[in-house]
Amino acid sequence: MSVKTINALMKYLRDVKHISVGGSTHKAKLRRIGYYHGYKGYRFFGKPSKSLAYTDFEQLTSVYSFDMQVKAVLYSPLMHIETALKNYALEKILDVANSDRFTDIYSSVLNHHNDFRRSDDKYKKTLSKELSLRNRIYSALSRDYGSKLVVQHFYEKDIPVPIWAIFEIISLGEFGTLLSCINNRTAKQISSSIGINSAFDADGRLLEKIIFALKDLRNAVAHNDPVFDVRFKTSMTNTQIAKLLTNETGVANVTFNTLTDYVILMGYLMHCFGYSKTETKKLINDYITFCEELRKNIPTSLYSTIVYTDTRSKLLQLATYV
Repeated sequence: MSVKTINALMKYLRDVKHISVGGSTHKAKLRRIGYYHGYKGYRFFGKPSKSLAYTDFEQLTSVYSFDMQVKAVLYSPLMHIETALKNYALEKILDVANSDRFTDIYSSVLNHHNDFRRSDDKYKKTLSKELSLRNRIYSALSRDYGSKLVVQHFYEKDIPVPIWAIFEIISLGEFGTLLSCINNRTAKQISSSIGINSAFDADGRLLEKIIFALKDLRNAVAHNDPVFDVRFKTSMTNTQIAKLLTNETGVANVTFNTLTDYVILMGYLMHCFGYSKTETKKLINDYITFCEELRKNIPTSLYSTIVYTDTRSKLLQLATYV
């Protein structure tokens, strides 16, 4: 199989995909976005079988630009939300354990298995998850000893690495797993401290589900993967999250099948964490602006596939909530 030159790739787009492309401007754009990252990554919506019917190369670059603009705006709030989630959890964990040592916290807080009867299958499954988490934490400390000063400092002073330092090195997914190992009593306290309505979170387990939903988006943004079609979603998002958001924000039809619903979740969490109205509304307004720019630059048939018809009404309702 021969390797195609940039000119051959453009010819392929014209002759096979029937996309109008040519000239030095388009060649430069294709080189910047990359044929495999750009065209291959944005030629479909959700799954390869659902191809987007581009007729002009500018339409594809408009979708690409929309995706990049959205990721740029989401990045900072996502990082701040992750930090806030860890800090709220850390505060309650330290209070309950009365210690910052992982061994103490593991025995007194990361013992969700005790919330089940020994005869219950969930007892063994949860205990197994807790043991696996402990191993992953120690592996992370070993992995980061040579590269993270926060780990080196404690090991070289022969002091146990405190839980707050562990929180600095674990991923958002690992943090979600840690929360899933916390006993119900502590989980409820963390959820309550954030302001999650207990009517939708009786056992305190909703927060970990929120984190796993955000984790997929956060990783896609951080690794510059496409987000416009939520292909980053690794599993079905818990319906309780949707019910919570609808009750709290007034936004209906939250399904997490669109990026808009993730923006709604972020707006809700920013509100819980006490972000100013200005900060949260900037996220909402920027997203609306990018959607409007995209609408002007691509055919209606393409736009309605990417941005659902209820997007604007959802965002305006979120702004009212904020």
